[in-house]
Amino acid sequence: MKTILLIMIFLIIAAAGLSYVKWWPYYHKAVNAIANHTIGSSILAGKETTLPNPSWSAAWDYAVTYYKAVWKAAVLGIVLGSLVQVLLPSGWLQRALGKTSLRNTAIGGLASVPGMMCTCCAAPIAIGLHKKRVSPAASLAFWLGNPLINPATLIFMTFVLSWKFTVIRIVFGLIITFGVSYIAARLMNKSDAAIPPEALEKVMPTEQQPEAPIWLRWIKSMWTMILNVVPAYFVSVLVLGAARAWLFPSLGESMDILLMVIIFSIAGALFVIPTAAEIPIIQSFLSLGFGGGPAAALLVVLPAVSLPSLLMIRSSFPARVVWFILASVIGLGLVSGIVGAIVL
Repeated sequence: MKTILLIMIFLIIAAAGLSYVKWWPYYHKAVNAIANHTIGSSILAGKETTLPNPSWSAAWDYAVTYYKAVWKAAVLGIVLGSLVQVLLPSGWLQRALGKTSLRNTAIGGLASVPGMMCTCCAAPIAIGLHKKRVSPAASLAFWLGNPLINPATLIFMTFVLSWKFTVIRIVFGLIITFGVSYIAARLMNKSDAAIPPEALEKVMPTEQQPEAPIWLRWIKSMWTMILNVVPAYFVSVLVLGAARAWLFPSLGESMDILLMVIIFSIAGALFVIPTAAEIPIIQSFLSLGFGGGPAAALLVVLPAVSLPSLLMIRSSFPARVVWFILASVIGLGLVSGIVGAIVL
């Protein structure tokens, strides 16, 4: 009975937070996208056709704009990531999602659909799941699925861009969410992965040791997560905001399409954006005459990962897993760009 009660409390808090931060605002944004075929200007350059030179001003301006867009979701991500560790019973999670299997990878990916968070805001929850010994495959699928198979974003891009962009996003989003997550998890050693259920009581003998009150454990968990996540998050956003002109040097310039796809695939995988911000960015590139290849590459890599989210995940996952995910996203971005150059 206690297990069911704790799970219900977590689900109620998650649903309330997502309703306020995501579901209700996205409903209005979807209505606007359907009616006006836009969801705003590009966060990358605004209404300008050139990017600002690297400077403290460029870094600060982007950071302010970015955090205004994501701060509610970022707070919610940290809150839910810490609540996962104190409300959801370890034994229940271990039995349900403790194995690195295709089934658990699918469950983790499908569980991400209601979240609709950007990669940075979803990272604390994925970290919390991994710390509760949820399988790496399920945790990573949850993290990658949030930005990539976000149903609201798919609706936005269908009406703002076209159904062809939506199809490309769905195909590559599913490959990354379920395929890359599963393979990345297989790269982990047994010591890195979730412990077997029969060893759970030896590792976490909760019945033999008195626990602190839930509220105290939650504060400790959240404070630890803030220390591990926020500093790298803040600094990397500033660095990326300043380096926009270096990351996207082809903005407003004439360049070979294949070279542009390569540059955009790498830069987009490192750059950080709020949820669905890739849509106005792509829309602005298309208005400047850029082809479907670079646009399709950004469609996949921009939301999938970013330097800040990779640094967050690195606190809980081995470096080889993080590098594999980054390389896979860049590689699939290249493939997406080639497909986009042909069909868009």
